[in-house]
Parts: sequence; structure tokens; C-alpha cells
Amino acid sequence: MTRLRWLICVFALAVLASCAQSKFRSYDGPEVTSIIVQKEARRMYLLHEQEVLRAFDFELGFAPVGDKYVEGDGKTPEGLYYIDRRNPNSSFHLSLGISYPNARDRAEAAALGEEPGGDIFIHGTPRRFRSQDDWTWGCIAVTNREMEDIYAMVTNGTPILIQP
Repeated sequence: MTRLRWLICVFALAVLASCAQSKFRSYDGPEVTSIIVQKEARRMYLLHEQEVLRAFDFELGFAPVGDKYVEGDGKTPEGLYYIDRRNPNSSFHLSLGISYPNARDRAEAAALGEEPGGDIFIHGTPRRFRSQDDWTWGCIAVTNREMEDIYAMVTNGTPILIQP
């Protein structure tokens, strides 16, 4: 192969590689100091102190009204939690774990003779487009593109207040 063909091939491969979009984005703006989730309004806000940096619509569990008490109820917990883990290999594109259940949640479920459940996340969707229906098992679902931004902006330890 001539040197010119070799250079053209290398250049073409570099161009193709630059076109591939990674699900991992970078963020260099103000720190997200808290997340507010308003379940009824289906709005989530990423804040720096009192300033709203970004707002998102979302979908919830299949039984969204009320607080989560037991595993499998399809509800999203309400209260103050924090982001406690990251999953770059989620079945739902990317996901950020919410620290549910806390001690109060475990006690409430135990009083009912039940388990509180767990694995509550903010995550993307396996579907191409957002639906208008709540469909998760209690998680907060956004589009995959939105999840890429949230994943880049939010760090572990960020408080998340989930309101009715």
C-alpha cells in the first residue's frame, strides 16, 4: 500500500472515530449541590445552591402516587436521600443510585412485616422515545440524552429531595 493510501485510511478512520458519540459527557459548569424532584409535577431540578442549572421532565413507577413503603409497590420514595452510586453499564443506558432505603424506610416496612425494596435510580430508558405513561418499578426515568447530561453533572453524595 502506498504511503498516500495509508495516510488516507488513517485519516478516514480518525474522522469516523470522531463521529461516534460517547454516552459519557463532560461538564465544567457550577457544581450541582442538590436535586429537587417534584413527583406530581413530573419535574426534576439540578441546583447550584438556589440557582436552577437544569430542569427535566420524567416518568415514574407504575403506581406513582404516595410514598414507597414496600418492595414491588411501583412507588417512588419520598424524602431526603443522596446519590450513592453510579452505574455506567445500566440496562437503562446510565444510572445514578438513590440511597433508598434509609433507616426510616426499613423500619416502616418492618412494621408492616414487609421488605422495603431497593435499587431506586435516576436512569435512562430502554425505549427510543419517552412515553407519556409511568412505567418504572419506582425509579425516575429521563431520556438517554438527558441522562448523559445528568450523569456528567451529578456526583456521588449529592442530596436529592423527592417531594410528593
